[in-house]
Amino acid sequence: MTELKSIGHFSSLAPAQRSRPTRRDAERAVETLLAWAGDDPCREGLVDTPRRVVDAFDEYFRGYNEDPLAWLEDDDTDMARGYDDMIMLRGVHLQSFCEHHLIPFEGQAHLAYVPDRRLVGLSRLVRVVETLARRLQTQEALTEQIAGVLEQGLKPRGVAVLIEAEHQCMSLRGVRQRGVKTITTRFAGVFESDGGMRDRFIGFTRDSAGR
Repeated sequence: MTELKSIGHFSSLAPAQRSRPTRRDAERAVETLLAWAGDDPCREGLVDTPRRVVDAFDEYFRGYNEDPLAWLEDDDTDMARGYDDMIMLRGVHLQSFCEHHLIPFEGQAHLAYVPDRRLVGLSRLVRVVETLARRLQTQEALTEQIAGVLEQGLKPRGVAVLIEAEHQCMSLRGVRQRGVKTITTRFAGVFESDGGMRDRFIGFTRDSAGR
């Protein structure tokens, strides 16, 4: 069996236990930003905006209240029963927010693992992606975290993750380039040591893009 290298430290991915500001604190912060931008947070069109923004943040960042490893617990896994080839999810849609500007990025995640002894329901892999994407992220960190959770939760023979996403922080501000996609990858175990396995995985991701 090819041994996986450790991919980072993931204890910080569990739900945070630190004390958090109250909902009213958050609404006041939005009011302050509206006033700083030059508008009147008390005018008719904006009076409910702080509440709506906090509601939206509660949805956008619900991943902070979830533990991604919990989706891969033993009670929803099965023995591989002799299957020892790649299991891949291609084209998992993801939306996240850049931690630098609080602006969305959106794209697809392609992920695969080669089981050692354990299999997991496919929807559980999607849940891992969703939980981690629903946090403030960089694409590089998100790629690393997905791979690390799969490694830690499944202990497979190999893990591969490729994310391609478009960042609105590049299209709405700064260089203002639309349609530019950023691609990040992480390979471990047999996907790192076996070029043929890695090429198969990358080939499947290209098929999804119609290339």
